[in-house]
Amino acid sequence: MNVETIETPSLGDRSYLVHDGEVALVVDPQRDLDRVLSAADDAMVAITHVAETHLHNDYVSGGLALSRRTGATYLHAAAEVLPFDHRGVGDGDVIEVGSLTVRVVATPGHTQHHLSYHVTENGDGKGAGAGALFTGGSLLYGSVGRTDLVAADLTDTLTRLQYRSVRGMIDSLPGDTRFYPTHGFGSFCSSSQGGDDSDGTLAGERSVNLALTIEDEDTFVERLVSGLPDHPAYYAQMSPMNRAGGIPIDLSPAAPVDPTELLRRIHRGEWVVDLRNRRAYATDHLVGTIGIELDDPFATYLGWLIPWGTAVTLVADTAEELAEAQRQLARIGIDRPAGGADGGPDVWGEGHDRASCPTITYSCTAPRDSGRRSPPACSHGLART
Repeated sequence: MNVETIETPSLGDRSYLVHDGEVALVVDPQRDLDRVLSAADDAMVAITHVAETHLHNDYVSGGLALSRRTGATYLHAAAEVLPFDHRGVGDGDVIEVGSLTVRVVATPGHTQHHLSYHVTENGDGKGAGAGALFTGGSLLYGSVGRTDLVAADLTDTLTRLQYRSVRGMIDSLPGDTRFYPTHGFGSFCSSSQGGDDSDGTLAGERSVNLALTIEDEDTFVERLVSGLPDHPAYYAQMSPMNRAGGIPIDLSPAAPVDPTELLRRIHRGEWVVDLRNRRAYATDHLVGTIGIELDDPFATYLGWLIPWGTAVTLVADTAEELAEAQRQLARIGIDRPAGGADGGPDVWGEGHDRASCPTITYSCTAPRDSGRRSPPACSHGLART
């Protein structure tokens, strides 16, 4: 069995291509399918199954589009009522993927109907070794998925389910089983940041994981819920979009925008987002633009702040930067920018008012006492003049 990891650092997530050298299962794919298809081509395998661990809250899934493109069987929790074609699966179900056996494990907590997938070799999985466990937003490295994203009145119940399901799963599988979470690499779907001490095995988690080192359920619930950080506002849009079924995305370049049209959009109150480095923006920018540096957290912070449905025009130094920003935004359901311009402010800001803004260093800021992660202030990556 081979496990290929497909990283999405901009969201702190991972997808997986699991194969036997001929056919493959894809777990929790993102919308930009070219990365998954390229990994399958490199491994010279055919994708026959796509599995979702849950209805995601931090990105729009590419699972439905991938299954339709490849003809793969699409696995989703049978308990979810979904309007598209899929194979509903539940606890204890077994799916054969070539020489691999996939056993479904119910792990509610992060969501009500969350599933994990235990994959082993040699047909029925008996005596085939520890295998690999794909845990989505359930068991994470050193932590577990947050439990407050479905509904406020379900948080206590889901936190208790998270505690019980993680412990039950650990007890039912070999200690040397390696596990592969989807969240937990900077994702706000994690209940806390941790995992530095994890060795990636179930046995190793017993001494480092929050759900396994706290022996009292009530104490676990209080500890987890009280420590939950803020989460991006755009998360409210993701589950409904995934429940409807994510559509294929169009990553072709956005329509070019000239300086005159750019100014019109600014005057209409639209979002014109400058992707340049924060220091470059602070030094010189077109009045009325919003500076959000194109870095790993770009889509997260833009999605956190923008009124949902607002048109977005992107400006940057290069066409490559525009393309990367567009890709990141598509992952969170902002499919097509209203337009784009490259060449820097001397090109797309020609003839228009320019400005600068003061900067400060982190050492000048007062410490926050809440421990909650929030969007950065002007000099820390986002600014508007």
